[in-house]
Amino acid sequence: MEIPKISIIVSTYNAEEWLKKVLWGFEQQIFKDFEVVIADDGSKEPTKILLEEMAKKVHYPIVHVWQEDDGFQKSRILNKAVTACSADYIIMTDGDCIPREDFVQVHYINKEPGYFISGGYYMLPMNISKLITLEDIEKQRCFNIQWLKEKGIPQTFKNNKLTARGIISKILNWVTPTNASWNGHNSSGWKKDIENVNGFDERMQYGGQDRELGERLFNFGIKSKQLRYSAVCVHLDHKRGYKTPESIAKNVGIRNATKKEKSVWTHYGITK
Repeated sequence: MEIPKISIIVSTYNAEEWLKKVLWGFEQQIFKDFEVVIADDGSKEPTKILLEEMAKKVHYPIVHVWQEDDGFQKSRILNKAVTACSADYIIMTDGDCIPREDFVQVHYINKEPGYFISGGYYMLPMNISKLITLEDIEKQRCFNIQWLKEKGIPQTFKNNKLTARGIISKILNWVTPTNASWNGHNSSGWKKDIENVNGFDERMQYGGQDRELGERLFNFGIKSKQLRYSAVCVHLDHKRGYKTPESIAKNVGIRNATKKEKSVWTHYGITK
């Protein structure tokens, strides 16, 4: 098999209902030369069964990277997934983010040496997250603001994430006050750049481990592109039982040290 142009890392943990929708979203992509690498932080057998089923239904190869359940160890499994990627360029997203049909294409055409891409997401409430069917994804209804309004989505400025196209999306990308940080739900970069900063810091639990990677990339001299109004996914709702004040505080401390010391390398990453 030829090496794909893009590797897409999708993180997951015991969330088959959401993961199935996400994988079906990647089946609808305009740009098709990619593989999907599942970064599985210890899911049980149903996830493995789902991936075996979906592999027969989608055009792209699925690589399942799994580790034993040892609590929230997303940084560790993401590092294993980075190593498993066969393409030079990596998109990272989560198993609760359905990509719009142009998602991979936008990342691909905007990639550039010396840069990573920062995308955005459109958060959905639980009731709409559940009612989205595979057909809704196929027909791209779940990205249609009129369809979402009929289901109860209010009129807010963030709706521009779904409606902005062309020059409007470029202007919104440029004027948004949001930092172009590395976001775990929607970012992309060169594999060699991620390896050059030694990937994710595995000491970090939930809360900001993706941002910390981006901060080390900045320290390494990599710049970022803001594409939150162009690279679009809808974020399905879920509980966050692994979010604790202790994990947040610990991660803030590590991030502060990264900024203060202008670190580019973590000693707790891909290479131990």
